[in-house]
Amino acid sequence: MPMMERVRMLAQRRLQTLLMPPVRLLVRLQISPNQITVAGLLLALTASWLVVLGWHVTAGIVFLFASSLDLLDGLLARTAQKVTDFGAFLDSALDRVGEGTMFAAIAYYFASQGQASAVSIVVLAMLGGMLTSYTRARAETLGLSCKGGVASRPERVLMITAGLVLGILLEAIYILAVLSLWTAGQRIVRVYQSLPVSR
Repeated sequence: MPMMERVRMLAQRRLQTLLMPPVRLLVRLQISPNQITVAGLLLALTASWLVVLGWHVTAGIVFLFASSLDLLDGLLARTAQKVTDFGAFLDSALDRVGEGTMFAAIAYYFASQGQASAVSIVVLAMLGGMLTSYTRARAETLGLSCKGGVASRPERVLMITAGLVLGILLEAIYILAVLSLWTAGQRIVRVYQSLPVSR
């Protein structure tokens, strides 16, 4: 298993341990995983609006919290034994909406500052994120596991958050564009190597 994947799995296990107390509380309150998923989207939309307003530090904190609900809803579903195909579909779809809205807000911010080249890099970063998610989903329909890479969703969230909170948004977006496209390429190569093709 690649080092990045091992680190990611270790971090997820640690986070799951920390999240178990609130998960048990949510189970007692009969809060559904889908409600948590929708709450995460609403927070992501709020974070995007804060970017448009120029409140970047607050936006970064809210976006990180919104994204943490993505781990919480899955853990809640498993703990409450409410894992459903629709829940998994909704979670994935709303993740894309929240992330896409954040990229749109960042593009708007750069456009308002007259930074046309930065807007184009935001579009490339968003394309890389979409391709990273799509290649995994498409590979799984072919019976393949296609996780990993240097910039899967958790890493993208952390880079966006760091850019907003630390005031290095432009630098973060450039790095994110490169790493996201690289990750998509890694996954395409992995699928190519795993399937019989005409060569």
